[in-house]
Amino acid sequence: MDFINPVAIVLAALSAMVVGFVWYNPKVFGTAWMKAAGMSEEQLKTGNMFKIFGLALLFAFILASAMPAIVVHQMGVYSLAQGELGILPEYNAFLDVYGDAFRTFKHGVFHGVFAGIFIALPILGTNAVFEHKSAKYIFINVGYWIVTLGIMGGIICGWK
Repeated sequence: MDFINPVAIVLAALSAMVVGFVWYNPKVFGTAWMKAAGMSEEQLKTGNMFKIFGLALLFAFILASAMPAIVVHQMGVYSLAQGELGILPEYNAFLDVYGDAFRTFKHGVFHGVFAGIFIALPILGTNAVFEHKSAKYIFINVGYWIVTLGIMGGIICGWK
């Protein structure tokens, strides 16, 4: 599948970390997030940072690996082109005509933002409601995911 670039997956995963460093910085939303989460700076410092950031990066790689199915339309065609003997010849003909259709950073951002709104918001919102967290907590965290998924989608969709 020529439309999945491993470099784009790595950069998209790393972008989640970069956005997180900016988003949760005390000068941006970090202080408001700590207050909404009921966390203190002392509590944050007690965690195993290698474990926390290592797992966050692992999860970002998993997410980035799933993003092509959301932001690259040709992935759907690939799943339809499976024949008994492998990929059907019509698939290559299709890619010759439409292989680069909707393969832009802007289009990937569009689908990534929609994934944030229609996937991340309901999941995080549900968890936060049961955890008795505030709307501020939900919007800070979901905002991060909307921006992150938008950037991830842009990188993955636009990188050819």
